[in-house]
Amino acid sequence: MPDLYPPADYDAHGNLKTPFLFWCTLLLQARTWFVLVLAAASRQQGDAILGVFYPDRDNFWFGLLPGVPAALAFMISGRRHLYPRLWAAWRWVLVAAQWVVLGWQLLMIWQGEELTGVTLALLIADIFALWWLITSRRLRDYFTLSQE
Repeated sequence: MPDLYPPADYDAHGNLKTPFLFWCTLLLQARTWFVLVLAAASRQQGDAILGVFYPDRDNFWFGLLPGVPAALAFMISGRRHLYPRLWAAWRWVLVAAQWVVLGWQLLMIWQGEELTGVTLALLIADIFALWWLITSRRLRDYFTLSQE
């Protein structure tokens, strides 16, 4: 693995540094949590903010579920060397969560949810995130800790 990337791409332990798109993907998967934090931070307008993004409260509660693996990935990424087997498997947990998010979005559109610009942008972003999680060599190597 050291021949594939420049030395600046490795941390002091010889592991690859976190790819920027990884953080973007985690934020995309945990977007409902982000809206929840935003609503909680603005106390008076919190209910209105939730109503704008999630008029159907059932969708809001279901939207929190795929964000859990992303939040856990964020928390364990700094200590991935302590849990190498868990960390190696976590990429596939994130892939499964992304499939759930994408399937849920497609189901909502199929059931008649209006296809707005925001919905279309999120759909495209979710498709790209799934493709990147599955195909990125850099991400695969990031989840494989060096054995040196």
